[in-house]
Amino acid sequence: MVSLDETKSVNESLIKEARPARVPRKKLVENDRSFDWITEKVCGIVEEKTPTWWWVCFLVSGFVSLFTVAGTIYLISTGVGVWGLNNPVNWGWAIVNFVFWIGIGHAGTLISAILCLLKQNWRTSINRAAEAMTIFAVVCAGIFPLIHVGRVWFAWWLFPIPNANAIWPQFKSPLLWDVFAVSTYGTVSLLFWYVGMIPDLATLRDRARTKFRQWFYGFFAMGWRGSNRHWNNYEMAYLLLAGLATPLVLSVHTIVSFDFAVSLIPGWHTTIFPPYFVAGAIFSGFGMVLTLMLPLRSIYGLHDLITQYHIDCMCKIILATGSMVGYAYAIEFFIAWYGANDFESFAFINRAFGPYAWAYWIMITCNVISPQLFWFRKVRENPAVVWIICIFVNVGMWFERFVIVVTSLSRDFLPSSWGYYSPTLTDIMTYVGTFGIFTFLFLLFLRFLPLMAMAEIKAVTPQADPHHNSKGGNH
Repeated sequence: MVSLDETKSVNESLIKEARPARVPRKKLVENDRSFDWITEKVCGIVEEKTPTWWWVCFLVSGFVSLFTVAGTIYLISTGVGVWGLNNPVNWGWAIVNFVFWIGIGHAGTLISAILCLLKQNWRTSINRAAEAMTIFAVVCAGIFPLIHVGRVWFAWWLFPIPNANAIWPQFKSPLLWDVFAVSTYGTVSLLFWYVGMIPDLATLRDRARTKFRQWFYGFFAMGWRGSNRHWNNYEMAYLLLAGLATPLVLSVHTIVSFDFAVSLIPGWHTTIFPPYFVAGAIFSGFGMVLTLMLPLRSIYGLHDLITQYHIDCMCKIILATGSMVGYAYAIEFFIAWYGANDFESFAFINRAFGPYAWAYWIMITCNVISPQLFWFRKVRENPAVVWIICIFVNVGMWFERFVIVVTSLSRDFLPSSWGYYSPTLTDIMTYVGTFGIFTFLFLLFLRFLPLMAMAEIKAVTPQADPHHNSKGGNH
């Protein structure tokens, strides 16, 4: 006779054998780094003596940013004739660059808001830099709506301000929708970025060795003491801002796409633009995050905080969104054929085989073909190759906007009015200068504010678990 206890033990052993082995959770901070090490590493970037490379990059970016200042002054003093605009291409680099920079700014809010609501803890090492990138990209994007109207002194007409002449903006215009969408997006992103930094600013305040630093960080830390009440209010505010920012991620680039989709021009008038633009914005945004973070990871030795797992997750998102963009390209051609509209069919054939075919195939190569390399683990585990592919992604997304804007306008309904658009030196200088502005602002952020969210990184370490066995370590 088999006893009841023996039967029970046999059943338990069979259950254990049948149960699949639990896959160990990926470490978000490698080498079991302590809270103290995380604080020293992140604060050390701000507190150490300014490195020589920072000064070199700062001066170069400051000089390059003057290109935009000079180009804008020359434009205002002379007129829009200094641009390469012609008939029928009356939209040029200004709109292309505006859409490009708005797209770059999408990854920060996505990482901070949507991934926060989805409880994706791997975002903690990259969200602060991505949020800063969002704000600086919006600053660069905001330059172009002001100058592309031609008469910049009338730009305030875009805002619904009552005046004696009862002149109100045209609320049916998607250009006005851009004003509301981008200004709201920039405001919420700035608040989100600042609120998330408050605990870390208090840490820098408490470590400051000079009166000015104590005052500067203390002023922006708003009296943070880390009490239970402070943390409760902080987490509630952060969650509310994440909820507000999440629909903005989807709505902003959707509204930007309406600049084209609500028109009747072949190649623009298509309902696929909103989701296609949103996927492209996330695609280019994550590409820019890796473009910035991989060099910083190497320079500051942040391999334990930005692990291979972080890079792997971002590469997979780039692969997924790049595949969506490639699918959208194919669907555009299919709908143009299936819709039996001769003008629409010609617009897409002209993109691929017309005078701007070189730009179209650069776009396809960079946006569709290059991200497919991320299917291979060896590629994702090589930071240099990942960085090069991300450069291709950013180049390809600029060409995508160029192809959309220019090819549909250069050959319109009347062959007699066809023309070829080429940018002028003023166009090029104004655009290149925005990279200087973006880099200039990012370097200031890197030097004076915490690059990573220390409080959030500590919360995802094993020792943050009250049941964690620290093995005698001082945490």
